[in-house]
Amino acid sequence: MKLLVFAGSTRQQSFNRRLARVAAELGREAGAEVTLLELADFDIPLYNADVEAAGTPPDVVRLKEVMDAHPAWVICSPEYNASYTGLLKNTIDWASSPVAGHPLWADMARPFAGKVVGVLSASNGALGGLRAQSHLAPLLLTLECWLAPRHYALARAATAFDEEGRLTDPQQRAQVRAVVEQVLWAAQRLHGAG
Repeated sequence: MKLLVFAGSTRQQSFNRRLARVAAELGREAGAEVTLLELADFDIPLYNADVEAAGTPPDVVRLKEVMDAHPAWVICSPEYNASYTGLLKNTIDWASSPVAGHPLWADMARPFAGKVVGVLSASNGALGGLRAQSHLAPLLLTLECWLAPRHYALARAATAFDEEGRLTDPQQRAQVRAVVEQVLWAAQRLHGAG
């Protein structure tokens, strides 16, 4: 099964990028073929219909291709002002926007419809980014994703990782593993070998 993992942050010391690396590692341990996507590797402007009308940026098409190739996703969402980040919203807005006249990407449902998505978050607060998850879930459902019922919000993230970026608490690692494994289990049943 192909698993895509990415965080809605490009900050160097992002808790959610660390969490994404943990989820990717656990996905590999579960036997998945994992792509750990870094949004900083894509040159994607703020969404603007005038920019789109002049031609969808090449990195948007590249992003769509990567997303489309993976039946299973794990998204690690930071929490800004009790919601998900502008970066994550912009990424989703571009990736869900159809490319006029394109044989594959003229369909607005692609690359989201039918993907099995697990949501994780990490925050230094007591709720661990749970409010961001509550905002992100309806957006993913609107885009026809299958949302995994298991999710996990990592609280007190500043002290959760060791110097190598590993979670120090086995129970926290088990919570992340449970989300990853549920996503892979559901994607296997919906998409077969993937």
